[in-house]
Amino acid sequence: MTSRQAAAPLSARAPLYLPILVALHIAIVIASNYLVQLPVDLLGFHSTWGAFSFPFIFLATDLTVRLIGKASARRVIGRAMLPALVASYIVGVLFHDGGFNGWAALAEFNTFVFRIAFASFAAYVLGQLLDIQVFDRIRQKSAVWWLAPAASAVVGQWFDTAAFFSLAFWHSSDAFMAANWVEIAWVDYAIKLSVSLAVFVPAYGVALAAIMRWLRPEPPMAVAP
Repeated sequence: MTSRQAAAPLSARAPLYLPILVALHIAIVIASNYLVQLPVDLLGFHSTWGAFSFPFIFLATDLTVRLIGKASARRVIGRAMLPALVASYIVGVLFHDGGFNGWAALAEFNTFVFRIAFASFAAYVLGQLLDIQVFDRIRQKSAVWWLAPAASAVVGQWFDTAAFFSLAFWHSSDAFMAANWVEIAWVDYAIKLSVSLAVFVPAYGVALAAIMRWLRPEPPMAVAP
């Protein structure tokens, strides 16, 4: 059985998996928007904890494209982007600067948090759509399993990172981020790409192989004469 034949059952049941994938994307975006507010120093360079969480979303997207198709992956992005924007703003206001600010914080519109949420929304859509396009194009042309997820990570995460940090922190009211966002963006991209290539590309291969084994039908049992 070929990999395309093995993936056919999943493609037929794609509508069953879409809500789970949408929820996963929203959860990762919310977590990353919270963690990006928490700076961390790595070998003397400024970064944020969000660099370690967001690569999960590229793993989920690449597996979605591989197993149930590019069109289904785009539907996931379309359904997740607006709920992720709203949820990211709410969580960002409630936990601004890493601490719980109380429900009363929602009564006043927070332009700083909304800017981060909107930047995340724009970067998410741009990065994911590019990831889908690059992954699908290379997957169809190359039989090397790791090439498509690696190339899509390089392209998708670069545009995602550049769009997010420029939209969120260029001339920001946060003095630290306004002064350091370019450095943080480069370090963030380097970390996300390193984590993706060292951890998530191999994880993609392991997960894909496991799913293919699960889809492979059991061989018929021999019947004694």
